[in-house]
Amino acid sequence: MSLLLLTLCTSALYGWSAWRLRRAPGDPWLRGLLPLALLGHGALNAHAVLGEGNIRLGFGSSLSTVVWLTAGVYWLASREAPLARAQAWVSGLAAVAVLGMMLFTATHAIPNSQALALRAHLVVAFLAYALLAVAALHAVLMTVLEKRLHRGSLLQDGAPPLLTLEAMLFRTLGAGFALLSLALFSGVFFSEELFGTALQLTHKVVFGILSWLVFGGLLLGRYYRGWRGRTALVWTITGFTLLLLAYLGTQFVLEVMLRR
Repeated sequence: MSLLLLTLCTSALYGWSAWRLRRAPGDPWLRGLLPLALLGHGALNAHAVLGEGNIRLGFGSSLSTVVWLTAGVYWLASREAPLARAQAWVSGLAAVAVLGMMLFTATHAIPNSQALALRAHLVVAFLAYALLAVAALHAVLMTVLEKRLHRGSLLQDGAPPLLTLEAMLFRTLGAGFALLSLALFSGVFFSEELFGTALQLTHKVVFGILSWLVFGGLLLGRYYRGWRGRTALVWTITGFTLLLLAYLGTQFVLEVMLRR
């Protein structure tokens, strides 16, 4: 009962925060209630993933963890730039993700989950997911704002300048790409030690490598050719879509559609 109450309260806090971020981004209540939602969400994730003593992951808990980390990154970044609109989107998604853990309850134990190397690998992988999710949301928001400017519309309060978003986009991409590289190479070279089996060229690995190539190509294009604008946005969204297919998409198909 207490777990259900925490879930409902956390989702309600996120939902209220999303609404206030759209209506009144300067509301002082947001400074206290949004961190409370993040704390409640973190406690729910810890219970779902570590509640039985070992690491257990499923579609619901994995999605919730990625969204929680994404919301946390946006909350920290909002102190440097006006990101109310992006925060509202993430808070709304977090409200749904918290409830999703009650619907998608299937989990599976990770082999050798007590090993420190495996735990470090999973932490790095989830952080990479979160940072690249932030980059993808930045890309979507920049696309929306750019279209509004081309139509001659003024940006609403809480919408950050495009140049600010672009600078944050590439800083986030750089950090996310570094963590994704570390996660992929640790999985490739230490697969047997981490997971108990030799590396197999599965669709997860293929999509993960394709995503890494896309993000790497984008950063090289930015450095050598000065890529920006629509080119950067398309590459960012493409790379994150491949990353979603690599893990969360696979989990959704296996656990939700095929019931495995």
